[in-house]
This record gives sequence, structure tokens and C-alpha cells, in this order.
Amino acid sequence: MSAQDFWEDDLLDLIMTNVAAPNVGDAGGLLPSATAGSFFTSLHTAQPAESVSDQTNLEATYTPYARVGVARSTAGWTVASGVADNDAAITYPQATSGSDTVTHFGLGFASTGVGFLNMVGALASSLAISTGITPEFAAGDLDVSLD
Repeated sequence: MSAQDFWEDDLLDLIMTNVAAPNVGDAGGLLPSATAGSFFTSLHTAQPAESVSDQTNLEATYTPYARVGVARSTAGWTVASGVADNDAAITYPQATSGSDTVTHFGLGFASTGVGFLNMVGALASSLAISTGITPEFAAGDLDVSLD
């Protein structure tokens, strides 16, 4: 069984932009959170397993790597045709030492430390990070889908 496109958009809107998913349950549908919060995007050197937390040996370790928060709002994400895209650039700290080859990204609720990943995706191509490199997803480059 597969979800229909309109339902994928409704669920992505609820998850990514904190907009109610209509026509489910009561008149308001599946309601948004009172406090939306943010997703924290992370960079990974391999695909994390589905049961793995944000902080694993697969997360980037270059100095001063840190996860980047993106608001769960229509200012943070745009949903269309079954895909949620970031509305602004997601820029990580510039590497001052260490190196990583990043192949995946993750979305979770923990800004630091241990927390479970909600979604994981592969990059279109790997990114070698070393001193002087500033990893970034340009606006519209981070695609999240439910398929």
C-alpha cells in the first residue's frame, strides 16, 4: 500500500511546517503542536540504522561541527508535490581541523548529545570536509519525502 500524494503533502506539512493535516478526526484534523520547535539537521559519514540516535560514530566529527536547527514552520520549509524543501540555506560551521566524508543527513529534535533521528537521507554526492570547508545546503537543496 502507498499513501496518496495529497496525504503525503498533508503529513509533511504537519511534520515539517506544523500545519494541521485536515479531514482526520475532529474538525481541526490532526492538529499542529502548540510549540512547534525545530528539527536539527545533522551530517553523517554513512547511513545510520533506523534505531540509532543522533550521536553515533556515523555523525560528522570535524572541529567545530554542530547540528543546525531549522524551524518547524512555513518559514523553515516548503511542502509541494510530496517533498519538503528547506526555505533558507542550512550552513554548518567551517572546519578548522579534522576531516569527514559526509554521505547522509539526518533530522532530529536534539540540538546536541543523544536524541533519536526522525528522518535520514542520502546526499546526491558525498562531500569531503577538511580545514576551510563550510558545509551548506542551499535553499531548496535539502529534500525530505515520505516515499
